[in-house]
Amino acid sequence: MAMSTPAGGHHRLDSSNDTVVLQFREEGLPEILHWGTRLPDEIDLEEFRRAVERPVPHGLFDLGEAPSLIPQAGSGFTGHPAIQVHRGGYDTITDFRLAGCQADSAKINFVLNDETLAATLLVQLMLDPTTGVLTSRIKLTNTGADGLNLDWLAGLTLATEYADITQFDGRWALEFQLVRQYLSSGQIGKENRTGRTSHHSPPFLIAGEKGFGENHGAVIALHLAWSGNHKLFAERLRDGRIQLQCGVLLTPGEVILKRAESWESPPVYVARGERGLNDASRKLHAFVRQNLLSPRIAKKPRPVHFNTWEAVYFQHDLAKLKTLADLAADMGVERFVLDDGWFKRRINDRAGLGDWEVDDIKYPDGLSPLINHVIARGMEFGLWVEPEMVNSDSDLMRAHPDWILGIQGRAQPLGRSQYMLDLTRRDAFDAIFEKLDALLRQYPISYLKWDANRDVSHGLSAGRPAMYSQIQALYRLLDRIRDAHKDIEVEACASGGARADYAMLTRAERIWTSDCNDPYDRQTIQRGFSIFFPPEVMGCHVGPRRAHTTGREASTAFRAYTAFFGHMGIEANLLDLTAQERLQIATVIREHKRWRDHLRHAQIMRLEYDDRSICAFVAIGEASALISVAHLSSSPYPLLAPLRVPGLGRGNWSVQQLNIPPAARSRVKYAPPLSLGEKVILPALVLREQGVPLPVIAVGEVAIFALHRLGTANE
Repeated sequence: MAMSTPAGGHHRLDSSNDTVVLQFREEGLPEILHWGTRLPDEIDLEEFRRAVERPVPHGLFDLGEAPSLIPQAGSGFTGHPAIQVHRGGYDTITDFRLAGCQADSAKINFVLNDETLAATLLVQLMLDPTTGVLTSRIKLTNTGADGLNLDWLAGLTLATEYADITQFDGRWALEFQLVRQYLSSGQIGKENRTGRTSHHSPPFLIAGEKGFGENHGAVIALHLAWSGNHKLFAERLRDGRIQLQCGVLLTPGEVILKRAESWESPPVYVARGERGLNDASRKLHAFVRQNLLSPRIAKKPRPVHFNTWEAVYFQHDLAKLKTLADLAADMGVERFVLDDGWFKRRINDRAGLGDWEVDDIKYPDGLSPLINHVIARGMEFGLWVEPEMVNSDSDLMRAHPDWILGIQGRAQPLGRSQYMLDLTRRDAFDAIFEKLDALLRQYPISYLKWDANRDVSHGLSAGRPAMYSQIQALYRLLDRIRDAHKDIEVEACASGGARADYAMLTRAERIWTSDCNDPYDRQTIQRGFSIFFPPEVMGCHVGPRRAHTTGREASTAFRAYTAFFGHMGIEANLLDLTAQERLQIATVIREHKRWRDHLRHAQIMRLEYDDRSICAFVAIGEASALISVAHLSSSPYPLLAPLRVPGLGRGNWSVQQLNIPPAARSRVKYAPPLSLGEKVILPALVLREQGVPLPVIAVGEVAIFALHRLGTANE
């Protein structure tokens, strides 16, 4: 990169559709002057600045308090600062100024220096040239002689006028629930202190124009790529503007930098949507696919799973597992995953974690007889592990009670009868790696379901806060496993969806979205998940007739077609299903295999519908599209309104309902051709403005429509 942009100047970053204009004031405070539709190449940036410059009202400091990329008290900013540091309680005011800059059309690095504090900040902004997703990274370096305590460093600060704030809420078995609030004053924010990405407060934040929707209104969608404690908030400032901040939530004293030491914030990814939340999702999905996902995903279709958990729980029996493998293979399953219960003393969740040795009672000849049977049936073999955890009833805990996070002698609450291992200790880290490495060398295991079933309550190592370094150690462990076993694939699981973030997605090919396989709840869970994640990484399973998490029953078709639109699998006792039910699921699996490559490249659009009993979305490809319409609760009307489908461009499309229920004709006085499975031809304009006529579907049913653009190979 060439040197450029002195203080008082400007610089622009461009993508195919967006422009970011950075202003460097004479005082040396960089700020984003504009982020929007791409500006003309010939525009005079100084004249542009003069045109959009805002006045400074009375009652503020003379220069106002416009939020820069690093708002700080030393420059007169009275909102929440982007950085909070001190040296043993002194030097709490920062005043970083521009010291140097390197830039090109897509990336800019600038150094800020605070000579009085004796510290520097390196800020990097990148605008992805294809998708327009903005990435921010910030590194703090201590240049002073004494230790520098870091309490807060925002990975990104954005100023916006958008006050319609959406955060993510939820709980175990009901993740990715959206909560929307209007910010009139103060702050709207969430903190996560669980030591995981969390069920209830994942690191996502959305700000938009008042009343924005899926397809209208400007929005900003922001994600902190971090798997541990974090804080995200929106704050209304004194001059009326709003600042968005996010970063790692540090425990006091957790980061104390020695001379020349540095600390870097995790990356922050931000997408701007001009036409609603779907527009932001489109950019984020494309960015994730191009820049974050493992190349393994592009090499082969996402294999259909069978997971043993809800079929056998801890009661492993080799003959039964082989029978389940046979049934699964006959239904079209391509990967058999042996879940919890395979290792010694694991008859319940109170023993065995940490030892990772095959139970010689359940498996007297090891795992080879089962694995060989699975592979002989044409399936890959996967294995559940929980490497970060340990039970008190384990050889590891008896030998090394000092290896758990916490303070020796201080009692701490258990989670699922387990503690968290201190992976920041080299001896504990190496011991766990060696156990996993030995398993993967002994057996032809191609897949690890990597679980983490407890929150952290005592995040201390050797008496000091260690949650940041614990997550960094987790990343190193995953990276070391994947480096040693190049073909291994990983599923990120944490008692369901408590580890859904982009940092894990760079180390895993799949995210287990939720422990809930109830399709009624799964429809909304998957809808929220789809805002930031593409469908090919979304683990979706066909559960049993009666959902184990809710006790609610659902039809085979509803369960199967809800799992259809992600990385599909089965998690039920196949022996409890009738032959007809297994045939139904096998039929949907065959259909899924026809469409899974489409889903791997499709643009997912959540469809807006006035009737809240309906959950609908469309997966749009170059020449094909799939629509899902799920009926989740009783509607006030006997007839559903047509479903408008944007995003199809121009031309004519054939539309056909794929799954016609047996009662389709008898439940209405007149059934139009479309509701009986016949193809109809509709222009994209009509689909967008008038919509697809919907059949009469009962609560607990889903209608699937296949669309093909006329004049393509599909027609």
